[in-house]
Amino acid sequence: MQKILFIAGSALLLITAGCNSNLLNVKPNDRYTESTFWTTPEAANAGLTACYSNLRNDGVYGGKGANNTTALWEETASPNAYNYGNSMSYNSIAAGLQASNTGGVISGRWSDCYGGVGRCNTFLARIDAIAGMDPAVVTRMKGEAYYLRALYYFLLQNYYGAVPLITDPPNKETQADLPRTERVKVVEQILKDLDSAALKLPFKYTAATDKGRATKGAAMGLKARVLLYEASALFNTANDNNKWKAAADAAKAVIDASTSTGYGLFADYRALFLPANENNKEVIFDVQYMFPNQGNSFDLICRQYNTNAPLLNLAQAYLMKDGLPQAQSPLYNAATPFLNRDARLYGTFTFPGDRYMGATINATRFAITGFGMKKFSIYDREAPPADKASLVDRQSETNFIVLRYADILLMYAEAQNEYAGPDATIYDALDTIRGRVAMPKITRGLSKDDLRKVIRHERRIELAGEGMYYNDIRRWKTAEVELNTDIYNYKGDRLETRKFNKDRDYWWPIPLGERDLNPALEQNNLY
Repeated sequence: MQKILFIAGSALLLITAGCNSNLLNVKPNDRYTESTFWTTPEAANAGLTACYSNLRNDGVYGGKGANNTTALWEETASPNAYNYGNSMSYNSIAAGLQASNTGGVISGRWSDCYGGVGRCNTFLARIDAIAGMDPAVVTRMKGEAYYLRALYYFLLQNYYGAVPLITDPPNKETQADLPRTERVKVVEQILKDLDSAALKLPFKYTAATDKGRATKGAAMGLKARVLLYEASALFNTANDNNKWKAAADAAKAVIDASTSTGYGLFADYRALFLPANENNKEVIFDVQYMFPNQGNSFDLICRQYNTNAPLLNLAQAYLMKDGLPQAQSPLYNAATPFLNRDARLYGTFTFPGDRYMGATINATRFAITGFGMKKFSIYDREAPPADKASLVDRQSETNFIVLRYADILLMYAEAQNEYAGPDATIYDALDTIRGRVAMPKITRGLSKDDLRKVIRHERRIELAGEGMYYNDIRRWKTAEVELNTDIYNYKGDRLETRKFNKDRDYWWPIPLGERDLNPALEQNNLY
């Protein structure tokens, strides 16, 4: 399968210091400068590739650093999983121990997202001056850059709150001491960029080499996510119901456009996350990987290191296959507690007594919690081919899905319920998702509050292992409950006690190194 490879060496965007013209009045011929690089269509393609490249940096979705799988470790900041090695400092976050000098993802996300912003800004400032470009191609490429800038800024404001808003190419003299921009102003720019992207991008690409590029559907889908977050309790402090309507309308627009985009649910939940089925109709935007050029370590982490180990609380959250919780279902057997569950459990992780890579799992196979993550890994019940039996660092090529159609359905259900209360369209969206795994339909006639509980449960189960739940409990402002608790392995043994300070931990600290460089960056509360 061909994929677009977002590979760019730093030399492509190198801006070198000019020599004293009195001493040497020649252009260097061994490197690019700002003025000599942006001159050809090939340079434009390389510049746009560089904008995508930051998605795979350790501070964003990971994959470049040794054994780095940031996208999978994000789950361990939530009640769903445990990072015993504190990779990228995620366990510090989960335990409420993060500080401005913690490092890991806290410093990496800031620097890598701003690196992506800078590349997008440079591309947008330079592309129009390049001769010989097809105007339609220029328009499309601009749309991609607007989408990527919006994604980077969405990540920045979502974790840090107010951040400096920069839309010009990097300039040390004018940008080194910028203060933080009010968060709502950053969000306004994100939405503006996504609207611009949607106007410029196609719903589909026809060339195999264009797989992975941002589309109109990706811009519309990310807009729905931004608006959903803005409507939620953490961001919507005034409890403005119109924000829920805006979020519902944005998600509904993606659903209504499915006839043009071809979006829908992939038939097999487990197979959705396998390399053989990448770029299927459910995937709206993903981060592309291909070994040996740009592989990741997803299989190594899931198979061996187990630093994204699922927790007992998540396993118990899965309903029995009759749609009832374990305490109410006649199907539950304490001797085999993980059997007869919602099939999404078996598509997401393993448990003692299950089969994995051709062998029965004993209590020591995944010794940390007893559970092992399967989602985004090729490993499952059967023994893998010999050449795939022990994939190691950066040999894996499963794409990480940033946005998929099931999430759009869930976003619509949540926003519509909060705005208008239960209606048939909400039940239909939820039943469509549950129907894929043969779970019973949602009972009709629920109250708004009861349906909210169902929707939140469905988000947790459907998206488990995808790094979404940490942000869900933050935006719902339930993290102060769900992260102030003990966590347990499969036997019910306590692993550690997590803490969450509701007055501080909903936001990450501004990294110490960034404030050393720019004292104008005001620190978040209590850090």
